[in-house]
Amino acid sequence: MLPTPSTPSTQSTPSTQSTPLARSLIVMPWHDPVVESVGYEARSPYVELFWLGILGPTATWLLRRLVSGLDAYPDGYELDLAETANALGLSLTAGTHSPFGKALNRNVMFGMAHHLTGGIAVRRQIPPLSMRHLRKLPQHLQDAHVEWVVRRKSDSEILARAIELATAMVRAGDEPHQLERQLLSIGVAPREAAEAARQCAMA
Repeated sequence: MLPTPSTPSTQSTPSTQSTPLARSLIVMPWHDPVVESVGYEARSPYVELFWLGILGPTATWLLRRLVSGLDAYPDGYELDLAETANALGLSLTAGTHSPFGKALNRNVMFGMAHHLTGGIAVRRQIPPLSMRHLRKLPQHLQDAHVEWVVRRKSDSEILARAIELATAMVRAGDEPHQLERQLLSIGVAPREAAEAARQCAMA
């Protein structure tokens, strides 16, 4: 289990001794329906562009590794910490004060993961930046974030319309396997056509 980041005390001198990390860590998925409805995939360009400057590069790369493991083992898996640290060009020799240990704790500190007994639960969908974090980014990234949000809203509206069309087609008697081709034929973009057909097939 990762140690919780400590709050410096004004009455005592913080210890410089580093707490050793365990040899392995259980990684579980963090299910959060609220964030999953509005969030961004952990390896998406959104996270790379906007969260990178908040989390830091090491923590961001570690987050990507943790989520990639959940692709292969969606119910959770055991992570070899030394092997993972070495794969990222790091080591565990300094324990929690090492770059690897700090990266683990930064993911917890910024809400990308939370502690469990013997491990952590990790988000696969990352929340949008809060205004507090957004203000810490350079101005050009703040401007890019505004454009990103507007574009995403537009994309969501297009997808919602495609789903409405696909639903109407199913009610009219069209076969689910034909939906994507039919949506494309009436001008729906390929990405939205595929997603609308997929959602209708699952309904």
